[in-house]
Amino acid sequence: MSPYWGLYLQSLSFNPWQIAVLMSLLQVTRIFAPNIWGWLADKTGRRAAIVTLAAWLSLLCFIGVFISTQFAWLFIVMSAMSFFWSASLPLVEATTLSHLGAYTHRYGRIRLWGSVGFIIAVLGLGYWLNSHPIGDLPIAVLITLLGIAWLASYIPDAKINTHARIHVDIVQIVRQPEVLAVLSGCFLMAVAHGPYYTFYSIYLAEHGYSKSIIGWLWALGVIAEIAVFMWLPRWLPNVSMPRILLATLIIGVARFLMIAWGINALGWLIIAQLLHAATFGAYHLSAVALIHRYFHGRNQARGQGLYNSLTYGVGGTLGGLYAGATWTNWGATWVFSIAAACTALGAILIASQLSKLETPA
Repeated sequence: MSPYWGLYLQSLSFNPWQIAVLMSLLQVTRIFAPNIWGWLADKTGRRAAIVTLAAWLSLLCFIGVFISTQFAWLFIVMSAMSFFWSASLPLVEATTLSHLGAYTHRYGRIRLWGSVGFIIAVLGLGYWLNSHPIGDLPIAVLITLLGIAWLASYIPDAKINTHARIHVDIVQIVRQPEVLAVLSGCFLMAVAHGPYYTFYSIYLAEHGYSKSIIGWLWALGVIAEIAVFMWLPRWLPNVSMPRILLATLIIGVARFLMIAWGINALGWLIIAQLLHAATFGAYHLSAVALIHRYFHGRNQARGQGLYNSLTYGVGGTLGGLYAGATWTNWGATWVFSIAAACTALGAILIASQLSKLETPA
């Protein structure tokens, strides 16, 4: 949905603020929903069953977009769909990491297939939408959700490791300065990506780029992240996760400044999209690994849920909303410049706790 849903909403004559509000609903439910689903999964030990149930319910809710295109109705439909959809990612990641056990560095080899699917979808839709109305997009999303719901039933549950450290209260974990630094840095990275996921396609279209070129630019970023998912796991056992996280935030500063000030130069945009390898690929691997390190046993799903809530939930929502509020008056250049400033602040926070983060948890 990210590359084209904003364009679909624009085609319905919504203004930038309304688009930002509706797009933020894909993130806002992550503020609380992952914690609810994570608690339920840790309590019952049936992560896979909850993922399957949530996938079918999100599909059922999405059908509502075919009933009406009024703002209030789409607000309700997207809120409901997102509440169930937000259950999937943290629970699947916690399950995957539990299956991998001591081989968590191989996580990227599994995660890259999500990127492959994204590339196929974004390029296929880009060319399709060059000659077909953007109103066809909901049908493509519906088909994808149907496939996810069907395949979710094949996810095998993993045994939850309840070793001795499980008695540590999750609040005590969060209060550690280094954990707060990681969560804060990830929050700021998500804020920075808010305008990107909400308005990047609109920004490109306003400067004359076709939907197929827009699709290729999105795909290029994901191709770059696949390279990270394939090659970085080989080095993970021997590299510092905190240093990788710090590097991705610093690279984020350069990337968002390129988007902000180089919109008319395709070469700069290509370089900026290649840097997605760092700002999502390497960032995501390092962030998930650090969260997995600090949140043990039955805290694992709640830890991943908390990470998703504070970053993609609160951070992604605030990023999209500030972009919508300032897009018309300040312009896209300053919106993405603020995004660069957010990643710079995140880098400072991680750097301040780097020595503690490099000490084994």
